[in-house]
Amino acid sequence: MKKPTRAERALQTYQALLDAAAEVAGKYGYAATSIAKVTETAGVSQGAFYNYITHRQALFELLLPYVGQRMIDEIATAIPKELSGAEREVARFRAYCRFLERNPGFYRILYEAEVFAPSTYREHMNRTARGFRRSLERSLAASNVNDIADGELDALVHALLGARAYIAMRYREGMTILESAIRGYGRLVNQGLFSAQAKT
Repeated sequence: MKKPTRAERALQTYQALLDAAAEVAGKYGYAATSIAKVTETAGVSQGAFYNYITHRQALFELLLPYVGQRMIDEIATAIPKELSGAEREVARFRAYCRFLERNPGFYRILYEAEVFAPSTYREHMNRTARGFRRSLERSLAASNVNDIADGELDALVHALLGARAYIAMRYREGMTILESAIRGYGRLVNQGLFSAQAKT
């Protein structure tokens, strides 16, 4: 078996530190996330930590983008490419719920970031909204959704993101998100946003 290169080992250590930080912050919160706890969890010396991340606040700034990208990647991988419209949106929500079940600390990382890493929190929220808007714009172009005035689109984006968040928040701490809750979200999008698609 080929030995990893120095660059590959460095990347593995960096990812191990961020994975450990996500585990610690997701369980105990940012305030209780010390470099000592992170390095112990990662199996890395405290001295080595500073070869990768300059200080504790820098770690906090990296954390949400790291777990947020992992969420985006997992959702994208889980959705069959042939799905469109309401089916695709419900599949996206189901994949999001499954990610939360596997990563029960995600919401704590997300919402505490508003205080401990506000710039990355704003960027994450804006990036999520932009991605959702692009998805709706594609559905509009394909005539899969009811006509939406451009000025209404952002409000609908945030309404649906809010619905997702509040449904999922009911099942925090590693609980399984019920399929009936996902079906309820599906009813919302099928009978509202995507009702034009259902009639065709």
